[in-house]
Amino acid sequence: MKYFFFSLFISFLSFSQNKTVIKCGKLADVKTGKVLENQTIVILNNTIEKIVSGDYKLHETDVYYDLSKFTVMPGLIDMHVHVEHQTNAKQYLEEFTLNEADVAFRAVGYVKTTLNSGFTSVRDLGGTGVNISLRNAIDSGLIEGPRIFTAGKSIASTGGHADPTNGYRKDLMGNPGPDAGVANGLDECIKAVRQRYKDGADCIKITASGGVLSVARSGENSQFTIEEIKKIVETAKDYGFKVAAHCHGEEAMKRAVLGGVHSIEHGTYMSEEVMQLMKDRGTYLVPTIAAGKAVGAFAKKPNYYPDVVVPKALAIGPKIQGTFAKAYKFGVKIAFGTDAGVYEHGENWKEFVYMNEVGMPFMEILKTATMNAADLLGQADKLGSLEAGKLADIIAVDGNPEKDINAMGKVVFVMKGGKVFKILSK
Repeated sequence: MKYFFFSLFISFLSFSQNKTVIKCGKLADVKTGKVLENQTIVILNNTIEKIVSGDYKLHETDVYYDLSKFTVMPGLIDMHVHVEHQTNAKQYLEEFTLNEADVAFRAVGYVKTTLNSGFTSVRDLGGTGVNISLRNAIDSGLIEGPRIFTAGKSIASTGGHADPTNGYRKDLMGNPGPDAGVANGLDECIKAVRQRYKDGADCIKITASGGVLSVARSGENSQFTIEEIKKIVETAKDYGFKVAAHCHGEEAMKRAVLGGVHSIEHGTYMSEEVMQLMKDRGTYLVPTIAAGKAVGAFAKKPNYYPDVVVPKALAIGPKIQGTFAKAYKFGVKIAFGTDAGVYEHGENWKEFVYMNEVGMPFMEILKTATMNAADLLGQADKLGSLEAGKLADIIAVDGNPEKDINAMGKVVFVMKGGKVFKILSK
């Protein structure tokens, strides 16, 4: 009998707790791939308690949001961003003129802009380590921004895309090692991963091929052996890390996929052989079409990039959208990612437009930016869909993106973990 009354008391407390109730005009259900009408989301603390069809009887202490004129969907996830910086004509000089504090203060604005654009979680794939501090500041409630999962400093080989001293004069180059994210040979690859763990990273990012914006000749040459990649992946597994591989070149992609990475970033020169390998192994492609469009455009501006970068940007940037279209039609798994920072933060939503332009329907794109992204993060139990038990990451846009994909740029409501960060009335 005591247990009965105790259970009744606990039930009463649960019932009497303040709840947040959201009335949806349309609700994008990524699990079924359908847009539902007349749905109401009930939130308790930071979690979705339930979703009901029709109205919900409000308690006098409930907080109510009427989004009946908007399209409601899960918070978006961008799987490839760089929260520490944003492209500008002085970016290569800023390595020598900005202190860590300068980087951090500017990034506070970048992450707030990203959150207000509807991206409630992001995977940051490389910076100086300030990205780890930003994550901690957001998690502590000191600043506003998306939930960050960060690689800290990317791992490269000597002279590779993420070698931090590329392009320096000889006396400044030095010999950066695993602590700085530069690794050669199996032992250094192990140490570089372990250093990321020590630094507090959430995942690993390697630059398996050359890149566009690094001050180095090739944008596609292979920069790790398959043995080195396997050792990185093996070590990462010990620490619970997933591994993302920056790749433009075909051979680099083969090595990365066979080496066991979880995602290929960019994938510019991907062949059908690589696509088949990725299908067979369940490897995700994170396309970053927005970055390709941006670097191709900036490369046409005089003196925006160093001379060595310009031909790479003009060659690689325009190809990414076409490669994505082929990979999508081939059946490669896709997770949404944009390379924000290579272009202006807050423009991430344009990736929806670019993916849609080559034939991917809105609901499929939305799935890449929610369920697929959450799966690649290893957070599918918490993020990626609107259903009971998951974190209340919820956004709304003005319009119907099934009919006009540009509605994704009209975010009017942002909730992350049950807390509202943006609301605009209509």
